[in-house]
Amino acid sequence: MLDPSHGTLAGLYRYPVKGLSAEALPRVTLAPGQSVPRDRRYAIANGPIGFDPAQPRHFGKIHFLMLMRHERLATLRTRFDDATNDFSIVHNSREVARGNLETAQGRAVIEDFFTGNFTRELRGPPKILSAPNHSFSDAPDKVVSLVNLASVAAIEDAAGAPVDPLRLRANLYVEGWPAWLELGLTGRELAIGTTRLRVVRDIVRCAAVNVDLVTGERDLNVPATLTRSFDHQHCGIYTEVIAGGEIVPGDIIRIVKGS
Repeated sequence: MLDPSHGTLAGLYRYPVKGLSAEALPRVTLAPGQSVPRDRRYAIANGPIGFDPAQPRHFGKIHFLMLMRHERLATLRTRFDDATNDFSIVHNSREVARGNLETAQGRAVIEDFFTGNFTRELRGPPKILSAPNHSFSDAPDKVVSLVNLASVAAIEDAAGAPVDPLRLRANLYVEGWPAWLELGLTGRELAIGTTRLRVVRDIVRCAAVNVDLVTGERDLNVPATLTRSFDHQHCGIYTEVIAGGEIVPGDIIRIVKGS
């Protein structure tokens, strides 16, 4: 078995709007008890759900536009500008919508795009939601997700087809660990420089990972492959930040002994 201390942070990502495309980050500063900054900061409610920004609470992903049920979302390329709060949507290499997600007018532009182009997916008027210091993660608590690239490679071998790691929609990707090492780490601590993450649980995979991120087609059945080949449906782990700090792709990820 490889020395787990040799794991390397191979990629760092956020998803400003739940269900839409990833954004690669050159670095990020994590804070205790928080998610990756601006990760799942916004979500698109699929009809009224009773969300109160003054008292935000967790809602399951079924209430939002999301890849598990709405695979056409994968054909959109999106970008969020931290400085201006502008959010842009590109389809077929053409910008089709842009709006400031912190203004009513800007949100209306984005909502109108989904109203006009995702009619068959909608159960009611789409509404962009946000609340201060709230993350629309699938998990009810503030987490940072991590995927082991060797485990993704094991899924590829079992499926007999390439699997883009971004299908797993993780914040952190690690290389250098043996496949499935991460599934035995619940309760352990990971160190990335001065940053400390505690592993809280494994991630159970749903149909969202079956969607090709270019074509929007469901071309694989990853949960079924996991069950058939590995007798589980897990890939990746949720962690909580217990000591903050800056992390950068290329950093070493160590499993803290004795934690």
